[in-house]
Amino acid sequence: MDSGDNAWVLASAALVMLMTPGLGFFYAGLVRRKNVLATIMHSFFILCLISIVWVLWGYSLAFGKDIGGVVGDLSFVGLGGVGMEPLDGQTISHYTFMVFQMMFAVITVALITGAFAERQRFKAFAIFAVLWSTLVYSPIAHWVWGGGWLSELGALDFAGGTVVHISSGVSALVAALVIGKRFGDEPIDPHDISMTVLGAALLWFGWFGFNAGSALVSGGLAAVAFVNTNTAAAAAALTWMTLSWIRSGRPSVLGAAIGAVAGLVAITPAAGFVTPMAALLIGVGAGVLCELAVHLKQALGVDDALDVWAVHGIGGTWGAIATGIFAVAAIGGASGLVDGNPGQVLTQIIAVLATWVYAGGVTFVLLKLIDITIGLRVTEEEEAEGLDATQHGEIAYTSQI
Repeated sequence: MDSGDNAWVLASAALVMLMTPGLGFFYAGLVRRKNVLATIMHSFFILCLISIVWVLWGYSLAFGKDIGGVVGDLSFVGLGGVGMEPLDGQTISHYTFMVFQMMFAVITVALITGAFAERQRFKAFAIFAVLWSTLVYSPIAHWVWGGGWLSELGALDFAGGTVVHISSGVSALVAALVIGKRFGDEPIDPHDISMTVLGAALLWFGWFGFNAGSALVSGGLAAVAFVNTNTAAAAAALTWMTLSWIRSGRPSVLGAAIGAVAGLVAITPAAGFVTPMAALLIGVGAGVLCELAVHLKQALGVDDALDVWAVHGIGGTWGAIATGIFAVAAIGGASGLVDGNPGQVLTQIIAVLATWVYAGGVTFVLLKLIDITIGLRVTEEEEAEGLDATQHGEIAYTSQI
């Protein structure tokens, strides 16, 4: 075991942990004042809940011994068999790898909450989170990172384009469609864009652990992933801001913040496989495609409240396919289209489609079952009053000023 590698991945796990409360601030700034605490609580609660799920059975299903290429066995239930010894083939301890992957499992579930902000019952949300993490996240993580069928196929996903972003983004779209639009004709405007920018900054900061930490070593590959992460985020932020400038005549602060997140999403699967110039192109592509996806969602009348599908579903899809285009063996040992391996693009498309279909299908079934049994959303009266008061009995602001 290398102490430097172990320290870097532990520090990266802490950075990724910070992303979940950062996401809470990012989302909370985008909702109305009466739903701020409820929105932040989604992320904070998920940090607690999925941490326990991961220890009890989630990690085992994702990284236990392979069963048919689909899911892991129960050999690591309750972290049995997980110890301080080095992980097979790595220079970090098994505990270090487990806790690093835990933080990925946490934030993936939290991402979905932006789709049903301001209208889902907390009890329904809690049940959905446990079931989704168990039946969607852990199997897909196994497919890609745990020795499952997509890893055998040769799909590339450095830090979670399919596992984290497509799975959560597609599930968010399904959730928005199943739960339905918010009631009433009250203006739905962000109550505090400064809070959202703060959240975006925390996400950007934590994303260095998310992507560079996925190298699992503190060497050159981590440095490349770090540079690529920053480059793509900056390029996408500038691109989205410029598009808003062209459309409205003013550079949007909110557009820059959301654009940065879109760039971070898109570079995630490619961070350890591409050059910085490719990362720049991926960032620009994310800024354009995700911004267009927001307008498409609005035109279709889908109430994905905080644009989870547009940013994570579309951004993750573009990033996964772009990995197949721009991967070079000199960086991460795998070649894509530009490096003479056009077949990698097809492999990436298969991984994207499989994730879209599985995550979307299982999410639909889970939401329908919950709706039939206990109900998904609050009443129209509760929604009008706000989830802070009706779900938690507390409010974020005592003054309207």
